[in-house]
Amino acid sequence: MRRKPPLTLERIVELAVSVLDEQGIEGLTMRCLAQRLDVTATALYWHVKTKDDVLDLAVDHIFGDVPVPDDGDDWTEDVRVLIRAWRDAMLRHPWAPKLIGRPMLGPNVLARTEFLQSALVRGGCRGLHLAVATRMLANYVIGASLTEATWRRTADPDMRAAARDHIAASAETYPTLSASGHLDDTRWDDDLLFEEGLGAIIRAAVRTGTPD
Repeated sequence: MRRKPPLTLERIVELAVSVLDEQGIEGLTMRCLAQRLDVTATALYWHVKTKDDVLDLAVDHIFGDVPVPDDGDDWTEDVRVLIRAWRDAMLRHPWAPKLIGRPMLGPNVLARTEFLQSALVRGGCRGLHLAVATRMLANYVIGASLTEATWRRTADPDMRAAARDHIAASAETYPTLSASGHLDDTRWDDDLLFEEGLGAIIRAAVRTGTPD
């Protein structure tokens, strides 16, 4: 008779990430995890106390896939490399952006936040400027990833075309939106918009990043 592998925290977290990828946050329950692991719910509680604990561990787990670059000569490029990889990880796991609104204290999250702030410090950010630049970058990548993940999941090409057509047909009512290409991903795709926005935030950090 084949023995079941021992129940470990690592197995619980890896399975939780798989369930979240398949079914989203609503589909993850302690009962579901126990059934998939072929253990009792009581056995799970020896390792994790609540579903929120599992979610926090799952977020930290996917952050482990975000490479921490070596310090380079250009701190702005170091920030870009990290933030791009952060976005990629969240788009691979579209449930993740919704969960990063509360403090994350896992080692993977903290290591990457430490790198981000150290790069900003090399760029001259200190004190309040450092806190603002960190928040701007974090909020930007989380918000952009959430918007993109939701759009990709719920909007098919016909819906995108319908959104563009609605703006175009209402050009007299919304002249600025029509002229700017709002919701028109045939003009500027998500990757380009993300890169341009990231560059604008980094330039703002450079302008304000003088020591207090």
